[in-house]
Formats: sequence, structure tokens, C-alpha cells
Amino acid sequence: MTQEHDITIVGAGLAGSEAAWQAAQRGARVLLYEMRPEVQTPAHKTGLFAELVCSNSLKSNEPVRAGGILKEELRRLGSLILKAADATAVPAGSALAVDRDLFAGQITEAIEAHPNITIERREITAIPEGLTIIASGPLTSQPLARALYSITGKSYLFFYDAISPIVDVESIDQDKVYLASRYDKGEAAYINCPMNEAEYNAFYDALMGAEISLHADVDPKELYDGCLPVEIIARRGHESLRFGPMKPVGLRDPRTGQNPYAVVQLRPENNDLTMYNLVGFQTSLRWGEQERVFRMIPGLEHAEFLRFGAVHRNTYINAPTLLRPTYQLRSRDDLFFAGQITGVEGYIESTAAGWVAGVNAVRLLHGRELLVFPRETLIGALANHITTADPESFQPMNANFGILPPLPPGGRVTKEQKKLQRSEIALAAMARFLEEQEGEL
Repeated sequence: MTQEHDITIVGAGLAGSEAAWQAAQRGARVLLYEMRPEVQTPAHKTGLFAELVCSNSLKSNEPVRAGGILKEELRRLGSLILKAADATAVPAGSALAVDRDLFAGQITEAIEAHPNITIERREITAIPEGLTIIASGPLTSQPLARALYSITGKSYLFFYDAISPIVDVESIDQDKVYLASRYDKGEAAYINCPMNEAEYNAFYDALMGAEISLHADVDPKELYDGCLPVEIIARRGHESLRFGPMKPVGLRDPRTGQNPYAVVQLRPENNDLTMYNLVGFQTSLRWGEQERVFRMIPGLEHAEFLRFGAVHRNTYINAPTLLRPTYQLRSRDDLFFAGQITGVEGYIESTAAGWVAGVNAVRLLHGRELLVFPRETLIGALANHITTADPESFQPMNANFGILPPLPPGGRVTKEQKKLQRSEIALAAMARFLEEQEGEL
């Protein structure tokens, strides 16, 4: 970075564009690097900033959904990405979907026209010195990924996801499951879903016939045995699951005194015990197929999926080990990360990370206290989750109610009433935060 610029940003996707805009709006001189179209990724088609490479849907816009709350938080913060999305929206029911060309074009035009932003179209292969934000995305080029080794360590940089679904604990039928740890070792921390032989056979047949959606840029041979999709394990034979992720040994059902024929274990995903992942159920099944097949598991007939399983390329860092909730690298104050490379998953989640990194970079530039959003907000909950999760099992996370603090105790309320409570608490926390920061953002 030359002395003519205050902040260098690598990558002009959703996170990098948001970070550049927020920093520039606060008077910082930004140097923004984008390698496209000079160097393309396997997924991108244009050189436009914030190009959407998968769906054109930014998911739910409902004010009582986690995604809708996160969008509203960003609107209140003056997000460039949300402004463009609202302006280029297309009919999509309760979701916010956009005309992807108009959306990316509007963001590109705004960034290119900003007097405080200088754009260089070339690939960056080394980590810049000085105040920097790395927002290179899940398809970070190999030369830059190799450069990240020097500051993160190879063991803290991942190149693909093989993740299991996560369900809301409140949607589990507790009458059909039991708490236990294998061989009763330690605390009974796992929720166990027992199957008899007939249930196992029906589940196996459904799994074998389910439609997969393995991303085209993943070679299954690259996956090691510890992260094989459950449907690939199942192909090894009818009993393979009973000797793998559904092994019943040491998981005696206290109601029968016997081991079940097969069992699916659910492990807590957070300290609040509000969400659980299906242990060993990494999967490349289509989302609709995951709902259909996994709801055949006893106790999960009405499961609410907070995150579906996936197998795809995704470069991201081990944020719990490396990042602070300000999105700064723990070992280097002037280096920030933003977007999916941090371990947040999704368009709007990446945008939120970009907003925080961009604003905090400016605050660091001017010697001001950096922002940490309240945990009751979705922005704060995401930052908290990716920086405090178990580093041994850390995998990307999207916005969902499970990462928020538990609701205060109260009388019996419906699921919809709980969603409304969550929305009210999150937006009230954001309102208080904005009031406390009045004139400082």
C-alpha cells in the first residue's frame, strides 16, 4: 500500500464492496483490489463487484425470521448491499431476491464513482502491509491462500466444507429420544435417536434413493474418510452406517435397558444448547431431500433445520483460533478479515462481516475504540459464534436463532410468538446500540 491510501481491501465481493463503501463514506482513502475479470474463478462470469454466483435470492425478508432481522439491522446501518438489493428486487414471495445483473451493476457503479476509492484490477498474491482487509471470499486464489499460510498456519486454513445439518432443539420430539454418551463416559451430552431394524431399513433405502447436489468443483476423492458424506458411506453396504455414524454400541436406551438397532446422535452446537448437529451426517443431498430423509429419524419428524448439510469448496480460516469479534486477526491489529473467509455463511452474513470490518478499520485508523455488537443482535451473534465456537469442530455458520442468547424464561408460547420475541429483542438491542453510538458511526 502506498502512502496515498489509508486502507487496502482485497476482494470486491459482497463483503469487500460493503467494507470499501463504509470505510470510504467515513473519509478513509481506500485501495480496492479485485482480480476479476483479469483472473476469473470457477464460479464467476463477469468482472462486476458483488456478483452473485449461486442463487439470486438473499433469503427471507420476513421481520420474524433470522435472515429478515439481519437485513433490517443492516438497513439501519446504511448498508450499500441492502440498498442495492431493495432497489433491484424482483418478486419472490417473502424472500428478497434481486435482478442479479442490475444488483451487481448498481454496486459496481457506486464503488467506481466514489471519490475515496481507488480500484486496481489485478491478483494479489501476498498479504499487503499496513491496514488491510482480506475479503477474498470462498474461492480465494491459490497464490493468496498460500500467502495466508504464513499468518494463519496451514492447519488453520480449510479448503472445503463437509458439514452436517443443524436442528433447533425445540423442534425435537423429546419423548422419542434419550440423553447419553457412549459407554456412559462423562456427561450425558448427546441426544440419541434410536431406530429399530424396520426403521433403519426404511431410512437406508430412502437415503440411497435421495437426490444429491454435490457441487461440480468438488472431486469426492479429495474428501478424507473422517468427513465422507453419509450417503457415500451408505454406498459401501447396507450395514455400513451401523458400523459408522449410526453405531449403537455403548448407547443403551434407559427405557429398554438395551442398545438400539441403530442410533443417530445429536451433539450440542453451542453452549446455550439451543441447536444440535447430526453427528457424522455430512451430506451432499439436496436441501429438500435432507428434510424428507432426515425427518424419518425418530424424534426428528418435525425438525426445524437451522442449517443444512453441504459438501463444497470453501476457503475459510479457523476464526475461533484466529479472529476477534471485531474481525481483527488476534496476532496482527491492522489486519482484518471479512466475508465467507471468516466462516460466516451466506450473502447477507458476508455483508454484515464486511460492514463491521470496514467500519472498525476506520476506527482503528483514527485511534478509536472498535465496535463489538451486542450478542442479542444477529450481527453480534454471528461475530460471537465464529470467534468462540469449538476450534476443533468449527465450520461455517449462517444467521439463525440458535446463535442468539436463550429467550428469558416465561410461560408457554407458540413457535411464532418466540420468533416475534427474538425479533423484538434483536431490534431493540440494535436501537439501543445505535443510540449509544449516536454521531460515532
